[in-house]
Amino acid sequence: MKNVLRTLIMVTLLVGVFAMPAMAGEILLKFKGGIGVNPVSSAAGTQNADGTFPNVNRNDVRGVAPGGQPWVIESLKADVTVDGRIRVDGRGLLLSGGNGIGTAGGQQVRAVLFCGPVPGFTTHSSGLVALEPDGDFRIDDMLNSTPPNPCETPVLLIVNAAGRWFAAGIPQ
Repeated sequence: MKNVLRTLIMVTLLVGVFAMPAMAGEILLKFKGGIGVNPVSSAAGTQNADGTFPNVNRNDVRGVAPGGQPWVIESLKADVTVDGRIRVDGRGLLLSGGNGIGTAGGQQVRAVLFCGPVPGFTTHSSGLVALEPDGDFRIDDMLNSTPPNPCETPVLLIVNAAGRWFAAGIPQ
């Protein structure tokens, strides 16, 4: 009887030890595809003589202001695991307006994940990485806090060091 009990305890411990890493690497969220930012969501009022409008609404997402110029992104893939590891592969994040058009603007970016409804969402972010001259970047990091499981109404933004968003991931 003692041997059976001892064996059951050992099997339970072994299963627990081997199952924990598998759970830690379990995918919580996937994003495939990206949307570049257009900093203006709408304009209203009678157009001024110089072509501007008196009322312009910024394209804020979850309270995050957009970059000052439009940005495009060629591709974006991201995975977030239940333990908070985030892996992002971004390609071609470049300015699509202004004097720096077609460049990465010397920016550093991070991934910011939002979970939950507005208001009441939680925020989880990665560390900064530099954009390559062609706009490519890779993030392989732990988020600053573990996202809830499930992460409801997820939004993934790519933001610069100042906290302005340049691109968003498309949830799968």
